Amino acid sequence: PQPGDLIEIDRPLYQHWALYVGDGYVINVTPVDEGAPSLSVSTTSIFTRKAKVKKQLLKEVVGNNKWRVNNKYDRSRTPRPVDEIIRRAEQCIDTEVPYDVVGSNCEHFVTELRYGEGVSDQVSDTGPNAAVGRTAAAAAGGVLAGVAAA
Repeated sequence: PQPGDLIEIDRPLYQHWALYVGDGYVINVTPVDEGAPSLSVSTTSIFTRKAKVKKQLLKEVVGNNKWRVNNKYDRSRTPRPVDEIIRRAEQCIDTEVPYDVVGSNCEHFVTELRYGEGVSDQVSDTGPNAAVGRTAAAAAGGVLAGVAAA
């Protein structure tokens, strides 16, 4: 990957997104634990309201999941200059940001940095993955209901 590239990471039930900043590092948002029951990252991220911006090694964020460079919005939006993308991203490190799966998720965060506009096909009612986003939220809701009943 090149600095400024969007990294799409396959997770169970959803795609996680990060911004590559060079030297093997990415900047991404991770859920802030608010004392919720111990759940998988995918389930927690669907229901959290806050996220922390972190700079981490790509290999640590990816773990055993598959990943790819995916600058898919370059076809319809103009990326900011790379130095501006990186500068803005680094200014966010260690800050807490609002998070919700529909309006302000990890894809919104990185696309805002790259293009100046936060967009996410995962949760768009008209995007190709709309059903996937709704299915993930429904599945996670079922998991949470099971945890609460236990």
